[in-house]
Amino acid sequence: MASCRRCDIRVLVAIVCGLLTTIVLGLGFWSIMIRIKRGTYAPSSSIPIAFCRNGGTWENGRCICTEEWKGLRCTMANFCKNSTDRGFTFLRIPVGRYGSSLEKCDKNTLNAGNPIATRLCNLNENGEITLENATIGSCNENLESLEKQIDSISVESQNISAEAQILTSDVGKLTPENITSAANVVGQIFNSSRNASSEAKLVAVTTVSQLLDVNEDVFQKKKKADNTFATLIEQMEDYSLSLGNKTVVKPNIAIQSVNFSSESTVQSTGVRFTVGKGSSNSLVSGSTSVSTSADSLDPDDQTELQIWLNTSKINLQSCGFVVYQNSKLFQSKTFTTKSNFSQKIISGTVNKNEKNQSPSVEMVFRPQYNAKEFQLHSYACVYWNFSMKDWDTNGCYKRGSDNEFLRCYCTHTTNFAVLMSFKGSYNYPESLNTISNVGCTLSIICLVLTIIFQIVTRKVRKTSITWVLVNLCISMLIFNLLFVFGIENSNKTNGSNTNNTASKSNVIPKKDISVTSNLTCTVTAALLHYFLLATFTWTALSAAQLYFLLIRTMKPLPQRFIMFVSLIGWGLPAVVVSMTVGIIFSHNKNDDQWELKYRQEEICWLAIPKSNGFMTSPFLWSFIVPVILILISNVVIFIIIVVQVLWKNNQNLASTKKVSSLKKILNTLSIAVIFGITWILAFLMLIDNNNIRNIFSYMFCLFNTTQGVQIFVFHTVKTKVFQNEASKVLKSLSSSSGKVQSLPSLTPLRLRVRMYNMLRSLPVLNERFRLLEPLVVTKETTFSESDQANTGS
Repeated sequence: MASCRRCDIRVLVAIVCGLLTTIVLGLGFWSIMIRIKRGTYAPSSSIPIAFCRNGGTWENGRCICTEEWKGLRCTMANFCKNSTDRGFTFLRIPVGRYGSSLEKCDKNTLNAGNPIATRLCNLNENGEITLENATIGSCNENLESLEKQIDSISVESQNISAEAQILTSDVGKLTPENITSAANVVGQIFNSSRNASSEAKLVAVTTVSQLLDVNEDVFQKKKKADNTFATLIEQMEDYSLSLGNKTVVKPNIAIQSVNFSSESTVQSTGVRFTVGKGSSNSLVSGSTSVSTSADSLDPDDQTELQIWLNTSKINLQSCGFVVYQNSKLFQSKTFTTKSNFSQKIISGTVNKNEKNQSPSVEMVFRPQYNAKEFQLHSYACVYWNFSMKDWDTNGCYKRGSDNEFLRCYCTHTTNFAVLMSFKGSYNYPESLNTISNVGCTLSIICLVLTIIFQIVTRKVRKTSITWVLVNLCISMLIFNLLFVFGIENSNKTNGSNTNNTASKSNVIPKKDISVTSNLTCTVTAALLHYFLLATFTWTALSAAQLYFLLIRTMKPLPQRFIMFVSLIGWGLPAVVVSMTVGIIFSHNKNDDQWELKYRQEEICWLAIPKSNGFMTSPFLWSFIVPVILILISNVVIFIIIVVQVLWKNNQNLASTKKVSSLKKILNTLSIAVIFGITWILAFLMLIDNNNIRNIFSYMFCLFNTTQGVQIFVFHTVKTKVFQNEASKVLKSLSSSSGKVQSLPSLTPLRLRVRMYNMLRSLPVLNERFRLLEPLVVTKETTFSESDQANTGS
């Protein structure tokens, strides 16, 4: 009964310890997701984390607010509250935008699933936020049917324009065909020959602004290579000349017109148009200004874009400006856009009396991008060539960059842009610290010694653990070598982040994101991934083997155990790594940055994704989940072995209690090292308290970089074979040293006798670990076969 009670207590302790370990690992896994989620926004150390309110972010020295808020700290409301009108319900609507009704068209209608009505939130003449009446659309109309009504625009322009605006209000549902149809409709509304009403044209500007909200990928899927966008752009240029000193500003487009009196005898030296920085990334009313008597550019801290037309030698009638928030209507074949960085396009058009005269143009652009993640690499001053249907540099030149502005000069007027190429702004870490260097170096040396010892003495020790332990040491050795010599990205030292904006060559970049590929780093990351997974897999196999040997002692190991564990130990990690790289490449093969979906740029290790993609990331499923599962199984087996074998009471134990406890502790530590239990410290590093986290960080670094040393100590130095042979070596060295001192006149011949005897004894090392006995060298030593035989024995 007493023994059963002790057994029950041990089982209970094992279960409790297993549950506690599982809870620690689970909390650690949850902490990973929480910390990554918090890491999506890392404000400047000089700015409090709560300085920008209501979702605003601190970028480029100011708060960038969402469209619904404005002000220095994003605390001023910039929206219309939830409302109802004509039986339709509308949620909060940002100023300057149309809100869609919650009511949708029935599924049996032509426009099924789209909103029935829209409502504009606008500013009145006094700057007050007001809601206009709801505009109700027809559920039996769609963009394709509107496109067929172009010939009726002259009499139905207002209704057609309103329908187009309603049908494009839900930008998430628009297809490439929808965009083409909408662009064709509004392009004809702007066409002066169609005689559309001014109200219809104002609504059409809203439709264009909504189209510019559609995802870039949808624009790039547009199959028809027609002139729809080109026609729309040209018609909007003509529209900008007809507004008569008025301004139209929508979130993604701004239009300004300047008329010159025919009676004026004083010619303007130049016209300057300015777009100022707003509290958000959208264009807002009042963010544009024009000066009709400017003699040069004059940007200030609030300027985002400025253009100056030199009209001193031209007799102008009017000029117009159009600013596009992005380049989606300008689908280039030579420049590919993948990012959401601001690539504003500005059009400068003049109506002059002399056709052969053309004003020169100077421009400044302030790049808008996330400076924490990217840096400007290069840029080109270009214009849109309608005949080429692409960007061109003919007649445009770079004037350099200063004070955060990029300067351009062109000899003609048209649609201008600065095509910018960015590179990732990576903070490459410093080289490995002293603890990591020393620990990994010692581990490498000790792992090599352990492998040699395990192989050489395998028959002397007569143990079946050698194969698993040797493979564990080999995988850990290769991982340590790769970690020390390959973890750092070579881009850190080869100047991959060199800024080329100062270059005078006006060459159009191919993409907005410039990538410095490093296949060597990717291969290193894959090898590190593989050998670290292999290391954990072999720890699991070591645990399984010890379980069979110590717990299921009456049952032999499974047949072909070595072949089976070899396939698992080396094959399973290979399958995981191959599938991970293959899936990432197949999904991103057209992306030059596909490597960074797998590995980091800062170091050659697996990429840690943002919080919004963490649950589907390969880092989670190909590394964290397998490691957690292996650690949990290893901890459970470790607890079972410790409780039922190592710390089990033995009535026949002859040693003292103190010595017995010491041996138990050492045996426990030796198994913990093989099972990789110290990797649990990685989860304790996620504690929010900095002091505690630093303590566990140093402990993790110390224990895991020296894991090879620990294996050498517990599984080589502690063995009786090693201790006995080491004792013989020490005696041999001591004896040899004494004899050499007493016989300083040894001849070279006697030295060759010793070398010959040593070489003859080397084959014995292939059978069993045996250090050479010290040679007894006397004056009577001769080069005879009998002496050689004695020495060999």
